[in-house]
Amino acid sequence: MKCLYYLSPTLKESADIAKDLHEVGISDWYIHVISKDESGLTQKHIQSANYIETLDLYHSSILGGLIGFCAGLLLITLFHMTGVFSDSLPWWVNGIFVAVTTLFGIWEGGLWGVDTENKKLQPFHDDIEAGKYLILIYTPKGQEGAVKKAMEERHPDAQFAAIDRHFISPFSKLKRV
Repeated sequence: MKCLYYLSPTLKESADIAKDLHEVGISDWYIHVISKDESGLTQKHIQSANYIETLDLYHSSILGGLIGFCAGLLLITLFHMTGVFSDSLPWWVNGIFVAVTTLFGIWEGGLWGVDTENKKLQPFHDDIEAGKYLILIYTPKGQEGAVKKAMEERHPDAQFAAIDRHFISPFSKLKRV
């Protein structure tokens, strides 16, 4: 499944895009819009993006967990080298210590992510702030061509902005068009 990014200039255009995508076979579950005008999206019955799409929660949590894991291993090594932990401690105590530092890293990363815009939305930040609508269309493999064709024919004002293998993966690369 790929995620196609389109920038739409108006709310009406975004509603028309959603309607036309339904005709192509894309359901509301696969069309999400990011905008400053949340109430307008609700009035037009357009599905707004969720927190995973707008916040950097997932990406920051994974990075925090990796940092916590590495910090736990480093601290365990330092503790054993300096003699803070005795060698008579069971091995599982080290594992619990590393697990706790990893979980702390995930928690801290999540807190950071809740306060940060999703990294994949940063190229579109200025457009969204200017009042444009970023439409995320999740397309199954067989429907990508039909979606692109429908968008080109029916919505020339909507700018094809980027494509992503899948939006949720925090480490996939966004290809700007």
